[in-house]
Amino acid sequence: MDTGDVVRVPFLNLAAQHEALQQEIEEALQRVIRSYQFVLGSEVEELEQECAAYLHLPYAVASSSGTDALLMVLMGLGIGPGDEVIVPTWTFYATASVAARLYARPVFADTEPRGFGIRTEEVERRVTPRTRAVIVAHLYGQIAPATEAIREVCKHYGIALIEDAAQAFGAQCSNGFGIGRFGLCACVSFYPTKNLGAWGDAGMVVTQDAELAGQLRLLRNHGMEQRYLHRYIGGNFRMDALQAAVLRVKLRRLAEWNARRRALAHRYERLFQEAGLAEGVGAMEFDARNQVLLPAELYANATPVPHVYHQYVVRVRHREKLRQYLADHGIGTEVYYPVPLHLQPAFHSLGYRPGDFPVAERLAAEVLALPIYPELTLQQQDAVVGRIAEFFRRYD
Repeated sequence: MDTGDVVRVPFLNLAAQHEALQQEIEEALQRVIRSYQFVLGSEVEELEQECAAYLHLPYAVASSSGTDALLMVLMGLGIGPGDEVIVPTWTFYATASVAARLYARPVFADTEPRGFGIRTEEVERRVTPRTRAVIVAHLYGQIAPATEAIREVCKHYGIALIEDAAQAFGAQCSNGFGIGRFGLCACVSFYPTKNLGAWGDAGMVVTQDAELAGQLRLLRNHGMEQRYLHRYIGGNFRMDALQAAVLRVKLRRLAEWNARRRALAHRYERLFQEAGLAEGVGAMEFDARNQVLLPAELYANATPVPHVYHQYVVRVRHREKLRQYLADHGIGTEVYYPVPLHLQPAFHSLGYRPGDFPVAERLAAEVLALPIYPELTLQQQDAVVGRIAEFFRRYD
């Protein structure tokens, strides 16, 4: 494999994507400027309809961010002091912080090491009479492996299941179920780095529940039912029309972009195997045949589950040394996440300690996200794997 001496690989390259769309986006922004509807309005309504159609769901409610999407769902459920919300400790901070902001208690649960999703048995073990909801996080672009089983647990105990799909817009299971079909709703982020990214903060709740959708439309606008008449204690969770206009342009390309991400992910798998760094997907332990543990797509009836690869995350030995080596050779990487939530200073008062969730703590020392975006070239991808192979030849 020829890595070349001058191939540089940024971890993310938003400029390449936007340059190709510049004219269409400028026309969309001009449309909003001429309308003088800058907050909510017809542009946001059109985006909601188009996203709902894309996901084959009846309702979509735009919001100011993915975090606010989660927050207003919990507000809609009336979650507050004395309530508990079971959340994975291996996820982005917002998954748990939204419960804490409402003075409910986040109850953490460990993950499983291949699909990176919360474990069913972890959920069952933590249900109490105070449990009001479970939040599953579809990390890195794949439906969390145990989501269907956790749905049955939630049904049994009569608690709400909420999907944190911030990284998984368009992901599906082999039965065709996508985000928003497992629980009460799914919450989406359109942060600029996402597969479908705005030009700032934006989010959405997608659901099959008409009553919830109607309630969220009020909650995002100060709980206002009609002008200056407020039914609920809500907030300012409204989406700007300029963000909706950008997202509408990008949504038309999303299926193509996600297909390209999948192709690159499968090529990573082949390259790592050819380089002798990985025997195959789903390996659990490091050995002479597995210097790099590859992400495992879920399989059902021999059919791979559509993973949209928001991130391509591997597990590696000597992670920090490898990151520095790659950086020295112009290759960007990232770590999602270096500290599990139960060990975050913000949650110290909950009483968790190191060792409480061993899988998440091990992942925090091993996971490494490699560059993956539709504009990544094959030469750049060769360089990534080539440099990783070079590192293990030199230092292992």
